[in-house]
Amino acid sequence: VLQFFGTAECHFINGTEKVRYMQRYIHNRLQFLIFDSDVGHFVGFTPYGEKWAQAANSHPQWMEQRRTAVDWYCRNNYKVFTP
Repeated sequence: VLQFFGTAECHFINGTEKVRYMQRYIHNRLQFLIFDSDVGHFVGFTPYGEKWAQAANSHPQWMEQRRTAVDWYCRNNYKVFTP
């Protein structure tokens, strides 16, 4: 069975004072690519993931959208994510 999926995560510390946005990409139970807003770019964990990271990091508009996701995705939806 072939599996490929991605997740988008928001990690909140002290309400919205410190927010971390992460995107993870997994292929057959192996995480191969991640974006971490604290790092500011994609990082590959396999040769395949390194190619994806290089390609993704070379697109300024797409990277700007990822870097600002802390505000438009996480902080904007904070009340949805919290009980």
